[in-house]
Amino acid sequence: MLATRNAAKLAELARILAEADLPLQAGGVDEFPDVPEVAETGRTFAENALLKAHAVAAATGLPTIADDSGLCVDALNGMPGIFSARWAGKHGDDEANLDLVLAQLTDVPDSRRGAHFACAAALARPDGTGETVLATITGVLLRERRGSNGFGYDPIFRPYGHERTTAQMSAAEKDAISHRGQALRALLPALRRLIV
Repeated sequence: MLATRNAAKLAELARILAEADLPLQAGGVDEFPDVPEVAETGRTFAENALLKAHAVAAATGLPTIADDSGLCVDALNGMPGIFSARWAGKHGDDEANLDLVLAQLTDVPDSRRGAHFACAAALARPDGTGETVLATITGVLLRERRGSNGFGYDPIFRPYGHERTTAQMSAAEKDAISHRGQALRALLPALRRLIV
C-alpha cells in the first residue's frame, strides 16, 4: 500500500517498486475511501512520512509505504522544506508554488541558488513497527521553467552534474537519481523481508 492520493507520486513510487522486481501490487489510498486524510503535523520529513505510513497501515491492515519530500532552498534557509506542497497556500498547487519560489529568488545571484530535494520514505507494518530512510539530491534552481515531465519543482531544479532539469529527464532517468528513487531503493531490504 502506498500512502498517497497524488497520482503523479503514486505512478513514480509504483514504477520504482516495479523495477525492483518484487511480487508486490502497490495500490494507493484511493482504493480505501474510508481512510481519512492524515495531517502532516511533524517537524521533519521523517516524522511526517512515519505519521502517514502508520495511520494508513492501521486503517487498512496492510504494510504501508509513505514518503514526505520537498525542496530545501539554501537562500531561503532551507524552506519551503516540509511546506513544499503548500508553499503558496493551497496544497498541491504546483504552479503557484513554483511562481512563489521564483519570485522569492528574483534578486538572488546564480552562485547562491543552490538547493536540494529531500525525501523520507517510511515503511509501517500493521503491528505498529516501522522504519524510515532519508535521501537527498543537490542541485541549482534555474530562473525559468524547463521541461514538462515530473511534477512539483522539477521544472526549475537542475541536479549538479546534469545539463537538464528533472522535468526534462525521462521517468527512468529521474528515478535513477532522484531523492525519492534513492529512498525507496533503501527500503527494498525491508520490503523483501515482508515477503519472505
